[in-house]
Amino acid sequence: MNVSNASAHDIDPTIWDDPQMRQALYVRDMATVYRLLQRIGISQRHIATLTTQSQSEISEILKGRQVMAYDVLGRIADGLGIPRGYMGLAYDTSCPEPAKPTKEPEADLDEDEQVRRLLARAAQVTVGAAGEDSDTWTHPLASVATPAPQRIGLADIEQVETVTRTLRALDYQHGGGVCRDAVVAQLAWTQRLLHATCSEQVGLRLHQALADQHNLAGWTSFDVGLYGPARQHLALALEQAKHARNFSLAANVLYRMGRVHLHCDRVQDALRFFQLGQICAQDANCERTVAMLCANEAWAYALLGDAELALKSIHRARDEFARSCGRPLPAWVNFFGPADLDALSGMVYADLTDGHLDVASEFLTKALEGRDPSMTRSRVFELTALATVQLRAGELNSAIANGHQVVALASQIRSKRILDRLAPLQAAAVARPHADAQDLAQRIATVRAA
Repeated sequence: MNVSNASAHDIDPTIWDDPQMRQALYVRDMATVYRLLQRIGISQRHIATLTTQSQSEISEILKGRQVMAYDVLGRIADGLGIPRGYMGLAYDTSCPEPAKPTKEPEADLDEDEQVRRLLARAAQVTVGAAGEDSDTWTHPLASVATPAPQRIGLADIEQVETVTRTLRALDYQHGGGVCRDAVVAQLAWTQRLLHATCSEQVGLRLHQALADQHNLAGWTSFDVGLYGPARQHLALALEQAKHARNFSLAANVLYRMGRVHLHCDRVQDALRFFQLGQICAQDANCERTVAMLCANEAWAYALLGDAELALKSIHRARDEFARSCGRPLPAWVNFFGPADLDALSGMVYADLTDGHLDVASEFLTKALEGRDPSMTRSRVFELTALATVQLRAGELNSAIANGHQVVALASQIRSKRILDRLAPLQAAAVARPHADAQDLAQRIATVRAA
């Protein structure tokens, strides 16, 4: 009988109070919990020993499988030494909960008394007579819902759509970590509009706007590593898009579902989502959406090692894209331009044999040259892929220069996807017995562990 001496004492208990860890524990996102433990040197095998799970179970969770059973969550908490209160499994006064709204003692006061107290406080702060209550600065005010209108028209929906476009632009430039909370808050407002009176036309447009916001909420959740919430938002986005009879948006949601699972190494599942998306895209008669889905399908085939189907799909993507040029495009697919098609073409060739590295490098370079400067995250993805291809091809000087540029940009964007996508570049740099390559590998390791 094998006996393990591993215990929760092997893990520094201060890790549970890390803000990112606390958030993951609060939503029971065990994949993120395990990844954060791996960053501090806790291996999959050690996690499995402590939690009495098999390594295959740990691997499935890291790929996105949610842990729902209370007894399993309890076993994980006890095995790793996580205070149960951090996961909402038990009330524990020794375990502070995530920041709660501060109490509003003035809520029941009349307006005159509220104004009097505010004026007195303002005077104290202004002349320096008030002590700083810094403990309250990290706590949000008590949540008070913005009053929603009783009747809405197209102007109200257009405002919602404008906000969504603005938040999507922030996501592209700065990452989901900058705007996800704002997206979720705006989503709550839009959901309240469902109770308002409106015409049938406005109602369908509202469901479409709500679908697009769930779509963005799912995408930003995915970008920060919250895969469970990402799936939930995307599922609701698909339902709302189908209710609004918008097949183009439904296809876009299915594309994003596929990308979530492609990132989690569930390539076969991702392929199925891309293929379902093509059905909706054909119903929408939108060649640009078909092109986007075919290009992603090609990437999935390349990862599966099927060169024939990968090349067939990427050629079809380019044909469909050419047919879409000059046609008006909806906001949710408008981002997929020539640079995106070139970038995906580069990824397809990069994931085939080494004999395709020159073609991959050409496409990725072309993508970067055509990329809008505001699409910072996309530029990082493409630079990362290009530097990795160049390392594999032995183009050391160009690879190192691009790699250091990646590290500089990655530290400016709040995106877990970027950190995950740095792994192949780090591995390629480690494999090169050269001082500059080893230095790049170390810089990447530092960024990914931060």
